[in-house]
Amino acid sequence: MFDLPVKSLMEPNKLIMVSPETTVSEAAGLMASKNTGAVLVIDNKQLVGIFTERDVVFRVLAKGQDAVTTRLRDVMTAAPATLAPGTSYGHALLLMQENGFRHVPVVDGDRVLGIIAARNAMDPQLEEFVSEARRREHYREAGL
Repeated sequence: MFDLPVKSLMEPNKLIMVSPETTVSEAAGLMASKNTGAVLVIDNKQLVGIFTERDVVFRVLAKGQDAVTTRLRDVMTAAPATLAPGTSYGHALLLMQENGFRHVPVVDGDRVLGIIAARNAMDPQLEEFVSEARRREHYREAGL
């Protein structure tokens, strides 16, 4: 699974693209309707940000923002990290683990193709992958 390209694991029916003017409440409703944890924020056909379920909690609710009036442009992650469609899922998981996020947009040049999530991995395989990555890092640090 970890050698598969991310393009083969994307779930196109869960892709949600919205404008920066979308409210948090609207975005949350869309995420709930598609049972997904993130929306991609698009402006003039360009990816400008990502907004996730964690952003709802940490950037909106925890800060006392009003979800009905707050716009994504004010609480999204601007210029998110992206992956090319041929990138291995293992590389995607490592990027997510090292940077503390769970969703990464998949783009081909300027064209948004989809999104890949950490939950695309089965939990036991994900734990095994992280364990293996840490083991390899330990060996590199030890010069072995």
